[in-house]
Amino acid sequence: MKYVVILGDGMSDYPVEKLNNRTPLQAANKPNIDFIAKNGVSGMLKTIQEGFEPGSDVANLSVLGYNVRKCYTGRASIEAVNIGINLDDGEVAFRCNFITEECGILKDYSAGHITSNEGKILINLLNENLSDDLKAINGKFYAGVSYRNILVCKVNDANAENFVCIPPHNIVGEKIEKNLITVKNDAKSNKSNKSKEIKFTSILNQLMLKSKEILEKSEINKKRDREGKNKANMIWFWGQGKKPKIEEFKVKYNLKGAVISAVDLIKGIGKLAGMDVIEVEGATGLWDTNYDGKARACIEALDEHDFVYVHVEATDEAGHLGDLNLKILSVENLDKMTGKILQEIEKRGIEAKIAILPDHATPIKIKTHTTDLVPFAIYSTKNKDEKDEVEKFDEFACRNGRYGKGVENFMEILLK
Repeated sequence: MKYVVILGDGMSDYPVEKLNNRTPLQAANKPNIDFIAKNGVSGMLKTIQEGFEPGSDVANLSVLGYNVRKCYTGRASIEAVNIGINLDDGEVAFRCNFITEECGILKDYSAGHITSNEGKILINLLNENLSDDLKAINGKFYAGVSYRNILVCKVNDANAENFVCIPPHNIVGEKIEKNLITVKNDAKSNKSNKSKEIKFTSILNQLMLKSKEILEKSEINKKRDREGKNKANMIWFWGQGKKPKIEEFKVKYNLKGAVISAVDLIKGIGKLAGMDVIEVEGATGLWDTNYDGKARACIEALDEHDFVYVHVEATDEAGHLGDLNLKILSVENLDKMTGKILQEIEKRGIEAKIAILPDHATPIKIKTHTTDLVPFAIYSTKNKDEKDEVEKFDEFACRNGRYGKGVENFMEILLK
């Protein structure tokens, strides 16, 4: 038996008035995703464990059956793995977004989805011009994909877990100065360490603020400004974490796994779990990603792998932008990709279970992640009579599925 998990990041949503109080999933034309629900079993899944923020890091680890309380250290450290950064003891990675700052306001968490090539040039510029400040924390910037980059530094006696770093997509439209990094009031550090933590966060805040002067003068941002694009005129630190360690997927499930994604986070999880990371040309992490390429890569991967995890970021990005039409379009594009995967599996006579689900909700109305339960559906080509009464895939229909509301053991259900 082969297993394919198709994950639409942030695909789940709330009812929207413009859609006659339907969700984007209910409004989208998605016959292939609905096929999985109609001919399989469904339910509502809890992907965010108590006490954790509703991020894609925690959610995807949970979907893959990992106990985040045991293995999770922070988002940036997972992304660092995919970039090829091997964190030493005492080192911490911070996610470093390029953002757009305007009149003291965080205008755009992604700097207009700046290209990776532009980002790499700006990262080099920051390493050169902020070298003295970086020396104070043994720090260095590393370029990632688009607006998503990494800062690695040594915290020494300071405990980075006590730093309060706010994800930029949570504070679009808010004042920069009110959302800078702070130290938890209830942090269990002695006075000496607390003082070091305050000093360290002060350096990080200065790095963010100083970056604006450097980035504003760059030729890249002058050009973006002329073209009417949002500038990458500041950096923003968040998602910090030390070196993570998780159980190998093959050891955990006795399955050879592969990951297909455009974003460092998912590829980093794959590498940490010892799964093969399959690169797809033209996979962007946006709505213009290469859906056909991902479908082909999935089918080809099934020749040598038992489990393939196909991740699409476009639905989440549309949610963060609050763009209803784009989110519906992204769902429909995901559906076409799903159809090609289903068609090829049937055509080749592959015995497989195909699952569809989001990792979390990113509602258009609030433009950020939530802890809401998410719908899932699983279809088996082998056991076609194994189905429940659900006819469509959405946040309400799947509540009536075999697995009801609030299950947490997705992989257990998939592999049974």
